[in-house]
Amino acid sequence: MRRHRRAKIVATVGPASSSPEMLKKLHLAGVDTFRLNFSHGSHADHEKVFHAIRALEAEVGSPIGILQDLQGPKIRVGKIAGGRFETKAGDRLRFVLGTAEGGPDAIPLPHPEIFAAVAPGHDLLIDDGRVRVRVVGLEAEVIEAEVIVGGTISDRKGVNLPGTMLDLSPLTEKDRADLAFGLELGVDWVALSFVQKPADVIEAKALIDRRAGLVAKIEKPQALEHLDDIIRLSDAIMVARGDLGVEIPHEDVPGRQKELVRACRRAVTPVIVATQMLDSMVASPTPTRAEASDVATAIYDGADAVMLSAESATGQWPVETVSMMDRIIRATESHSLYRSIVTATQPPEEDTPPHAVAAAAADLAEAIRSPAIVAYTASGNTAGRIARKRPALPILAMTPSEAVSRRLTLMWGVHSVLSGSATSVQEMVDRACRVAKTLGFATAGQPIVVVSGRPDAPGTTNNLRVAEV
Repeated sequence: MRRHRRAKIVATVGPASSSPEMLKKLHLAGVDTFRLNFSHGSHADHEKVFHAIRALEAEVGSPIGILQDLQGPKIRVGKIAGGRFETKAGDRLRFVLGTAEGGPDAIPLPHPEIFAAVAPGHDLLIDDGRVRVRVVGLEAEVIEAEVIVGGTISDRKGVNLPGTMLDLSPLTEKDRADLAFGLELGVDWVALSFVQKPADVIEAKALIDRRAGLVAKIEKPQALEHLDDIIRLSDAIMVARGDLGVEIPHEDVPGRQKELVRACRRAVTPVIVATQMLDSMVASPTPTRAEASDVATAIYDGADAVMLSAESATGQWPVETVSMMDRIIRATESHSLYRSIVTATQPPEEDTPPHAVAAAAADLAEAIRSPAIVAYTASGNTAGRIARKRPALPILAMTPSEAVSRRLTLMWGVHSVLSGSATSVQEMVDRACRVAKTLGFATAGQPIVVVSGRPDAPGTTNNLRVAEV
């Protein structure tokens, strides 16, 4: 299935979208990769959806990506006597290590890592930042705090610690069990929550062992301090603006988003912009104008993909939401200012032969008005290097790997096709012409640009041809 846009759409599956019939409607409306949120649902639920997506993939004859999103550690207060209590600025509170029911003088916080890492002056944000308290004193199992922003503290509300590096693995026992299950199913991507440092990515990649691509979710301010290393170690990045927006000032989120997208483009790492993109469409058939502008901004930034969460998982209008996102992307990419903005934010190419060949292919294809660039790629890297230039024409990626073809559904501008191995460069060129014509990317007599390596040496990108269809 050919998309007439470059940026991709990721949609979360939930009660509103888990049936085979709805999954098909969502894919036809524009979903390229489906997200399975392992914070909710049973293994049996996710397995049923997984097989429905694979059946749909076989039916439509084009690859569909599946992303497993691990829950990660959830830091919460314990049980509160009476269920809740009110606070106001200036109140003094005590947090105690344990699970016993408590109140303002002994709020249970069953996380020893917090007591080991927090220091006076650090803030604790409760219930997505609705309540903010500041540490003023410490004992071994007690935190004394002053309320800075008052509000309601109730049972099991989440706690964020923006200024504290916690000695906490992003993989809980639940995550490890979920990961093993997802890898056995055959998911294409695994999204890792609560990433704070490069070692967190290394730990997860060791467990995944190349059986799927790893998406590091940037939702902690500590991750921003190690951004280049985290991007280098990851296979893709998710700008998780929900939790990130709790832990850093709201006014900093747009700038950080642009920094993340640019850094990922420089590193040839796919980047997904996520959270509340069309949030009002959970309950409304149309988005706000601000939400439409938010999606468009991510596209102008050059993001590889934009993501829907509750809008497609539990919303009343999942198909309409996907259709709206598809229309916003296409309208943005066809706007007269789009090319100049994307080009202006283009990062410099790396000074290596594969990058130079890919960049030259993009420039050459635009100069001769080629309708498409065909890239032979065993790992997806060649297609990624071309996509890095954000050329004004589609990239047809031909790969012998089914796993790679599915992961490429997350990459900007790439349409992936399974292709058998070739014995010569000329065979590659001939096959590229046939496939481009068959799929409607080119017509007879048009020139296409073909990028490849030596058939006997995978990983080399050193051949650039112009061929007439």
